[in-house]
Amino acid sequence: MPRSVPEAVGLLERHGPELLVMAGGTIAMPLINEGISLPERVMSLRHAGMDGLATRGDVLAIGAAATLSQLLAQETVPLLREAARHTASWPIRNLGTVGGNLFTPPPGGDVAVALLALDAQVRVVGPRGERRLALEAFFTGFMTTALASDELVVEIEVPLAALQTAFIKYGRKQANTPAVVTVAVALERDAGRIGAARVALGAAGPHPLRARRAEAELTGAVLDAAVIERAAQAAAAESQPFTDGIATEWYRRRMVGVFVRRALESL
Repeated sequence: MPRSVPEAVGLLERHGPELLVMAGGTIAMPLINEGISLPERVMSLRHAGMDGLATRGDVLAIGAAATLSQLLAQETVPLLREAARHTASWPIRNLGTVGGNLFTPPPGGDVAVALLALDAQVRVVGPRGERRLALEAFFTGFMTTALASDELVVEIEVPLAALQTAFIKYGRKQANTPAVVTVAVALERDAGRIGAARVALGAAGPHPLRARRAEAELTGAVLDAAVIERAAQAAAAESQPFTDGIATEWYRRRMVGVFVRRALESL
């Protein structure tokens, strides 16, 4: 149980990939309890000083070990509060962390979808120093990231900007449910037109992803019914859904279009 980030990085460098890094444990512990994962060593980040939330200039800095309940309590970024409210159950939110949510396989990772729409950056630290990655570049595939084996995610940085935002999670139940699809939208308006648009999708690919063609339909346009319809169709076409016990690939793609449309209509 390291007491600082440098100590945590040192332990990770010393023990290598067989060291399981754990913050809240909501992903790792079920695998350990079922005997699927049997790590030789486990490092807890709970006391490494990575659990704060702070406003630094025009950025909200979120410690990777900050809990989802902490995210729910903050009022600086309403989109993140809404995403946290729709993630898992109260006991899980009290344990699960913002950093851990980046590693949650689909159809999980609802907070990561909101962070993607907010153009967040990930600050990582390793023995070679510190670097920042755009969250979009952090995800590289199904349960794979750009994080090196000796690096830790220590903070997520969210730009504070004047945005219109919407978050919709569609599941089989109203609460504590895996997503059929998650949609987060962030728009910058300029004289009645959309100056910039970010549309992020969850449970619609191997990881949270940006709907770039939908964003292109929105950027520079007036948000009317025709533009909304084109953006919704573009998002559905470029999504990469999958079939699981929650929904089929066909149904997920249809619901991407439906809920991108609803999110945009709410704005």
